Amino acid sequence: MLAAVALTVAEGTALVAWGGYMIVAALVESTRNQGLAEYGGVVILLMGLLPLLAARALLRLRSWGRTPAVLTHSLCLPVAYYMWQSSGAMPVLGVLVGLAGLAGLVVLLNPKVTKALYQQAG
Repeated sequence: MLAAVALTVAEGTALVAWGGYMIVAALVESTRNQGLAEYGGVVILLMGLLPLLAARALLRLRSWGRTPAVLTHSLCLPVAYYMWQSSGAMPVLGVLVGLAGLAGLVVLLNPKVTKALYQQAG
């Protein structure tokens, strides 16, 4: 369970940091689509809050926390695929993102985690 929480927190923190970076970069740089870049940063920042809330729920053994955590880890897989298609350092980062997503899914869908989460509800 702690591994699932750690992976979920790491992914949520990465999304919040990337969203914050996009907002600050849009405010500092002068681009043509400045409002669009800021909006994208806000959306990514808000998307990062969901896994952080899910990790908190998982720590408290709330069964509802598993669904957004599984969703976040599932979204890592297509992101990793598109990162793999890029050039430079992106393929390496794509492998790391893909492995984190797969590891999160394996841990969260483990029967022991399911038992721990749903034992409280039953």
